[in-house]
Amino acid sequence: MIMDNSAIKGAKSELRYLDDVMDRSGFIRWQWEYKRATYDCKIREGSDTYYLRINTRAVEGKLEDPHAVLAIEDAYIGKAVFPHGVDYNAPIPDRVLQTAQGKLDQLKSVLV
Repeated sequence: MIMDNSAIKGAKSELRYLDDVMDRSGFIRWQWEYKRATYDCKIREGSDTYYLRINTRAVEGKLEDPHAVLAIEDAYIGKAVFPHGVDYNAPIPDRVLQTAQGKLDQLKSVLV
């Protein structure tokens, strides 16, 4: 599910600063390559696990450079399913959505 009301989409930041901000907000940069990176935040609800993911793309430089500038793209959320990964079409409980929106609002306050 894409988080349509994410006000951080389009924000730009240097990689070093973005890594720091994301880390303090509970996100980890997992998937990355020279021009793209995905930050994940794990949200647990009972026995289920959900991932709030934020895609970014380098608009200046490459990700191996801490001064590379990244633009934030879509934020989306899905339910972890074994053994296939993340189901983005699974229903997301309201409490998890509120937690995810709180994380996005927290990022908005320092990035936008």
